[in-house]
Amino acid sequence: VILLLVTGGVAWESIGRLMAPTPVAGKTVMIVAAIGIVVNGATALLFASGQKNDLNIRGAFLHMLSDAVTSAAVVVAGGLVLATGLTWIDPAVSLAISVLVVLTTWGLLRDSLDLALDGVPRTVDYTKVEAYLRTVPGVADLHDLHIWPLSTTETAMTVHLVRTQTQPLAGTTEEAQTTLLHTVVEGLRTRFNIAHPTVQIEERTYMATCHLTDPHTV
Repeated sequence: VILLLVTGGVAWESIGRLMAPTPVAGKTVMIVAAIGIVVNGATALLFASGQKNDLNIRGAFLHMLSDAVTSAAVVVAGGLVLATGLTWIDPAVSLAISVLVVLTTWGLLRDSLDLALDGVPRTVDYTKVEAYLRTVPGVADLHDLHIWPLSTTETAMTVHLVRTQTQPLAGTTEEAQTTLLHTVVEGLRTRFNIAHPTVQIEERTYMATCHLTDPHTV
């Protein structure tokens, strides 16, 4: 949100300078912007590897990357102003940069809102998670599947799994449930990076009463 507000201020100033052009110190602009490319570009590289899995790191990465791109565009604009004397180039480039920042920031804002509202993380496909759970040996059905982020890097999930009447897993009922639970939890962790699942295993006879809200009616 702060990036969008700052970008709005830059765009507003740029429109004013397009309507009333002012002299631009092209050489000074190019030198300062060149320093910005080095500093911001190097900083962005530090965040590049972790930005895919962490929303906080992604925010820092996009901020540094947009600053580096902005600095590069300013260098070009300063050179064009020096070469042509056209002062409108500077605010025009600023407007173009503003559009770029909005485009790169919008996705970050959307993901941040999803996190704040406990929405399913974009890195997790709800449909694929459900399909996987239904293919686990010993699972006849499922319900009450909920997936939400605990943080920018950790995901939680709850689900009720209904066991098959004829348990295909060897051992006693308790051993079979433990094996089923281990299989599900390990699959969720390795396939979908869901590290905090809570799984309730039910029999078909219990499933009918599982949705009741009054414990006295169960």
